[in-house]
Amino acid sequence: MSVDLGIDLGTTKIIIYRPGKGIVLEEPSVVAYNTRTGEVVAVGHEALRMMGRAPAYIQIECPVREGVISNHEFTEFLIREFVRKVAGGFLTRPRVAICIPSAITRVEARAVVEAALSAGARKVYLIDEPIAAAIGAGIDVTRPVGRMMVDLGGGTTDIAVISMGGIIVSTSLKIAGNTFDEAIVRYIENTYKLAIGTTVGEQLKKEIGCVFQPEPGIRSTIRGRNLITGIPEEITVTQTELADVLRPHADELVLGVKQVLAKTPPELSGDVLTEGILMTGGTAQLRGLDQLIEEVTGIHTQVARDPISCVGIGTGKCFSLIGELKEGFELASGGKI
Repeated sequence: MSVDLGIDLGTTKIIIYRPGKGIVLEEPSVVAYNTRTGEVVAVGHEALRMMGRAPAYIQIECPVREGVISNHEFTEFLIREFVRKVAGGFLTRPRVAICIPSAITRVEARAVVEAALSAGARKVYLIDEPIAAAIGAGIDVTRPVGRMMVDLGGGTTDIAVISMGGIIVSTSLKIAGNTFDEAIVRYIENTYKLAIGTTVGEQLKKEIGCVFQPEPGIRSTIRGRNLITGIPEEITVTQTELADVLRPHADELVLGVKQVLAKTPPELSGDVLTEGILMTGGTAQLRGLDQLIEEVTGIHTQVARDPISCVGIGTGKCFSLIGELKEGFELASGGKI
């Protein structure tokens, strides 16, 4: 029996969707390996639990950075382990669709394809993230109507206007969830002389992060190591001060939206004004980001119902639209890329 799999190969998370079954796997895209032997000792959740707790010779690697494969060997191992986990009982190798940032280079795309083929895929299809996000959000992408998608992941943000199964105009920014997390970490270190990890920075972002009309009364307590004394310490951070840290990066995202709107054909601009802007991806949940985009552009902006899973779901559902999708979806195995 054959099986189709849609893979959202994200910077921070891998989601695998199987048509008819839904999301069958959701794990961190991290690998733990032994620096003495070069052997991979864990992947996904198990590897993430080792971060900061394992011996020095066990290192944690994120093989996908800013939407691009930075370590081909580890990425191949990651895909192979997860594909085997969800499709190991099938005799026929699976067809695999993988979503990619819309601005990825041919060399980067080829690395993704080779990793999937080496992991055991029978055929590999590539689909642009904005197309996958729209499908996953329930939009009929084959209609001759312009829709603007803003997909905010961990490493990249893809902004695109799509119509009739293809991308009309797009841009891909290296500003996304990790950008906000790292900005928080730097701020805490510089202002409070407190060392925290990106995990704590992400937690703080999710708890009180806001980029539009923050409330001074909202605050959160975090713990870290004092850089001067070396002693563990606890501090309280307000939503207002955090907004000053996050807002400049949010403004860059809004600028990207405006630039794509400026390049959109007039016929589709009217559609976007009518249909609005749809945000997907985990970072779409950052408080006030949708309001900020709407305030600046004057276009109704909303977050998809299940923003984190949209790309993964859309990547898996794309097999039913093979005959209708345009350049946003293509068979990549066999030397096309």
